[in-house]
Amino acid sequence: MSENADLARESLDRAHEASEGQHHDVRRVAVMISVLAAALALSEMGEKASQNAYLTHHVALSDDWAFYQARTIRGNVFALEASVLESLPGAGGDAAIQKKIATARAQVERMNDDPVGGGRKQLLEKTKVQTAERDHAFHLYHQYEMVVGALQIAIVLASVSVVTRVRALALGAGVLGGVAIVYGLLVATGTV
Repeated sequence: MSENADLARESLDRAHEASEGQHHDVRRVAVMISVLAAALALSEMGEKASQNAYLTHHVALSDDWAFYQARTIRGNVFALEASVLESLPGAGGDAAIQKKIATARAQVERMNDDPVGGGRKQLLEKTKVQTAERDHAFHLYHQYEMVVGALQIAIVLASVSVVTRVRALALGAGVLGGVAIVYGLLVATGTV
């Protein structure tokens, strides 16, 4: 009977050790899930900031293109005014008409190049800069989107590993989450 009692005690000890080991593994996975969730929250903040920057630049760019088009239309109206005035009979000898023609031609030039008020030339340069800034913000948004997706998958894998007690899932979650965190840091620092 002593042998049976020893075997039973030994089996209970092994079961208790296995239970403690599993409990310890569950705590590790819980900590990993917490770290992944914190990284997910930070990545989503970066994603949202990039999305807002993209939208802000996109609206400003749209406004500047509308202003560019308005300048083009106004320039065309002034050029047309000058042409009509020049085609009037006796326009060459009339000083008042010549003054209006000169004013209209000056306005055409101002619509095309006005360092103070923003002529078409200045607006075109401004839109090039804004386009680059908008495209960069859009690129960051997509990079953060990939990081967020990878972190979400890692959290799901880690959670499933707790329920199924499959360590490979926890390991996969840790690797995927680690890669996502490193990539997220590279995105945040502007390296990628």
